[in-house]
Amino acid sequence: MRLRLWLVAAALVWATNAPAADFGSPGGPAPANIDQITDLLRQDPYDLELLISFGTSKGGSAGHLALAIRDQAIDDGLVYSANFYADRTHKHESGFYTNDLMLGIPKQEYLFGTVSTLGETASFGLDFGEVYKRSVVGVRVYGVPAGEKEALAAYFRRINDDYRNRARNTEYHDREVKYDYLRLNCAKTIGAAFKFGAGYEDLEVTSAKLLSGRRIVAAATSNIPTEMAIKLVKEWDKRGYGLDVVLYKKYGGSTWVDPHDEEKVAFKDLPNRFPSVLSRDFRKDQGHYEDFDNLFAMYLFYNLAKFSVRVNDETKLLEIEKGKNPMPYAEAAEQATRSASSDSDLFGRRQPFQPAGTPIGEPAGFSEK
Repeated sequence: MRLRLWLVAAALVWATNAPAADFGSPGGPAPANIDQITDLLRQDPYDLELLISFGTSKGGSAGHLALAIRDQAIDDGLVYSANFYADRTHKHESGFYTNDLMLGIPKQEYLFGTVSTLGETASFGLDFGEVYKRSVVGVRVYGVPAGEKEALAAYFRRINDDYRNRARNTEYHDREVKYDYLRLNCAKTIGAAFKFGAGYEDLEVTSAKLLSGRRIVAAATSNIPTEMAIKLVKEWDKRGYGLDVVLYKKYGGSTWVDPHDEEKVAFKDLPNRFPSVLSRDFRKDQGHYEDFDNLFAMYLFYNLAKFSVRVNDETKLLEIEKGKNPMPYAEAAEQATRSASSDSDLFGRRQPFQPAGTPIGEPAGFSEK
């Protein structure tokens, strides 16, 4: 409750000192029923939520990966998200939020907020207000011990300490600790917290060591959000944790243009694509994905999906758009494997066919089957 009052106060201060902003823009109105919808979703006793943001570039972009740790003392807990601008480059020295490498953001703010608790230099559509820029898949995890959640949060704090102290050659990174799109990105920081903080010893978290100064080698061995998400889902199933998925759909009407972007494109006109694994699909523009790994991930998350949440275009309120019974993981993975294998093969034949799988987030996705 204290956090909500703080956010209301911050919004009033912003509104007092800035001209009126449109819905779906920083400083503008947010859906008036955020608390009601999030309270409904919180009725399910999940402990973690892995947040996989869609890509916004024309090719098969990698998107973004963050982790929400549920904490009853802080409403819905904090989202830990690697800070894209904490790379110590000259161009990000001013006008960007660079205090932390791992940002801790209230979950409501991360998904739906139009005012940031981080400050005015936070990045809209990345650090807060994700759904105004792109869709987000939330993989909710049940049955996680309290000690594991505490260890994860502590490890993110440790990464921030390393960042501030300019630490080098840690167990999770072999050079200075700062953001690097290829070598210390969102997927690697999340994976490192599970591997070294929570004791997921078998979790593969890659590093570019051989010829690591060459970006082509780093790209081939870098951690990719969707690939890390699939690894973690398998680890959670091995531990007997429960799983389901919520799709937070992009609000399609935001006219906001990020002033930091070289190409000035309104959020509503940006691509909104499921984040691609490193594959043939990564080089494609807006066409559908055909690679088995991408199809498997999209089908798996659809099979695990329980709710789809969207902003109603007319009322500007959040609503549960669709709901269905999620499959148990073993069944969801088996069906996704079978459908992805068949569909990938048929896509390669370049003949019309009806896909066997349903991809999450596609226009025809989340239909009842």
